[in-house]
Formats: sequence, C-alpha cells, structure tokens
Amino acid sequence: MSITFPDPHPVSWPEASPAALGLDGARLAEAVAHAAAHETPWPYDLAGHIGRGGFEPPPDNEVLGVLWPRGAPCGMVTRHGVLVARWGDTREVSQTFSVAKSYLSMLAGIAVADGLIPDIDRPVRESVDDGGFDSAQNAPITWRHLLTNTSEWEGTLFGKADSIDRGRNLGVEGQGKKGSRALEPAGTHWEYNDVRVNRLSLSLLRVFGRPLPEVFRERVLGPVGASADWRWDGYRTSWVTLPDGRRAQSVPGGTHWGGGVAIHAEDQARVGLLALNRGAWGGRQLVPASWFDLSTQPCSLNDTYGFLWRVNKSGSWLPSAARDAFFASGAGGNLTWIEPSSGIVAVLRWTDPAAMDGFIARVRAAIAG
Repeated sequence: MSITFPDPHPVSWPEASPAALGLDGARLAEAVAHAAAHETPWPYDLAGHIGRGGFEPPPDNEVLGVLWPRGAPCGMVTRHGVLVARWGDTREVSQTFSVAKSYLSMLAGIAVADGLIPDIDRPVRESVDDGGFDSAQNAPITWRHLLTNTSEWEGTLFGKADSIDRGRNLGVEGQGKKGSRALEPAGTHWEYNDVRVNRLSLSLLRVFGRPLPEVFRERVLGPVGASADWRWDGYRTSWVTLPDGRRAQSVPGGTHWGGGVAIHAEDQARVGLLALNRGAWGGRQLVPASWFDLSTQPCSLNDTYGFLWRVNKSGSWLPSAARDAFFASGAGGNLTWIEPSSGIVAVLRWTDPAAMDGFIARVRAAIAG
C-alpha cells in the first residue's frame, strides 16, 4: 500500500477509521488504553530527577544543559502515513533523551551522501583533526565504530569523562554504574556510552562545518513539513569555533546531562514516516535509502543495535514487534516504533518502558484482527 504523506504543520495529519486501514478498532482502542494507563515512573521534574542521581551519583551527574519538566503521556499510531489513533497532547514539546541518537544517525547518512565522510570504515581522524583521535587508543576508531557504540573512545569531552558510562548496567533504567573495566581495542566491545555518542556528534559538526540543528532543519525536519516548535540544545561547555569563525554548540545525542532534542509527537512521527519510507518523502530522497539498510542491520557485537537505532531482527528487543521493526528509543519512556512490514509508525511519550511490549502486542493483534 502506498504511503500518504501529511501536509506541512500546522495542518492536521490525515486521519481514517482503523477499519479503513485494516485494523480492528476495539483492539486498537485496547492498545491506546494500555499506553495511557502506564505512565513512566519518572517524576515530572526532570532536573530534580537527574540532579538527585537519576543516572549516576555526584559529581558525575552535574547537569550541563537545559532541562524542563516533562509532559504528560501521549502518543499516536499511524499506518501507511494515516493517523488511526492518538491520546494525550501530541503537540506538547518535551525532551526525548536518546531518541536523538537516531537523528544523529540520519545526519551521518547525509554526511556520507554529501561526500563529507568518504568511507565509514576509515579512521575518523582522516576527516576530523581536532586532537580527539590522536591517542593510540583512539586513532583506529572508524565512523562505523562510533555509529555502533563499539568505539571504546577514551577521554573527557565537555567536562564528562567516558569512564562515567564505562561498565554501566542497562538492565535497569537509570541504575548507574555496575563497575569499571579496562578498555578494549576499537571495534571489539559494545557499550552504550553517551560521551562517545557526543564525540560522534562533535565529529559530524566538524565535517559539516555548521551547527547540526541547522543541518537537521534544512535537510530533514523542514522538508518533511515539521513544526518550528522543536529545538536541539547543547551544553554550556560544548561551544566550539567553526572554520568560518562562528561559535556553535555541539549538541548531545540525548538528555543524559541536559540539552538534547525537545520535540512533539507529531514531528517525531514525521521523522518515523521518513524512516519507514527509507529516507524518501513525497518523491524526494532526503537520506539515502542504502543508509537505512545499513542502519537497521544489527552490529556484530549486539544483535539489538544498528547505527544508533534499536533493531529487532533477533526478536529480543521488543519481542511482540515484527522482526523488521526498528526503534528510536529514549530513557523515561520515549519510543518511535517503525515497522516496514505492517506500515506502522507509532510514537509513545512518557510511557512506562515495561509496558511498551504490551502496547505493541495489542497493536499487532489489531492488525491480525
């Protein structure tokens, strides 16, 4: 079935009854009720949550970027680009935490298409000469290593050391460090490490020579008709000088220490629809289709992780989703679920992560019905 692309914001998304899109309305309503009834356990005061050690204890938890109170739970479900369900305020702007990582992946794909990154398997230092890849530990790191969280980059960036996230236990959200460990050679160990993702973001800023929010607006959110209500903030410590003499903030791939992408569910769904259509929007290729082929393949060291997207080919990430599904996932209960085989793009904001698979199971039951 062909994809329907929504008109630019503020026009409402095209809507249809669930039945018109091949969905059982009652079962879809059960999915919506399930999501609405399972709010994230995180408090509304995000600054207080992180400041009290929500991710790690002092002094490593020092907040460097802006933090706002989170919004109430909301979300939406689309099929083939048509809205079939929504709940809450889908135009409420909140920070997204690591959903931003998947947006960095798109920007990396654009940099490759523009020739700014000639080969993702070549060392980053061949394109970025700022001292960050000079050491023996860091010199072999490639763009692929950064994109798959296998870089083992060592250092301190914008006041945060990579060791803060080294050995972190992701089994329980926000649990903090399980224990320190020795570094491995680049490409031999997978670790979810926000400092290293921020090193990727700074490297992309270097090759574009422009603030990444400008590039994201021009190349992605503008062409898909998103609102102007989003923002992507850096840290007070992340200002750098560009070749043209301008000062710009390098932006993080999340909200671990504040900042990051603040956006509403409808704009997130537009990005998800672009990903569903492998980077094309209304006949225009914004991100290379081949980049999504690469991005949604599991890396060799983690079968649930691609190029800063969560993937489901093993069925171990969110078991109720189809095996071709992939996700932009952020702490606190933020998820964009993209499923090519069913045409589903769904956005969940501030939903208890423990309830997400149940939501997906109910939506897929509605398709089966």
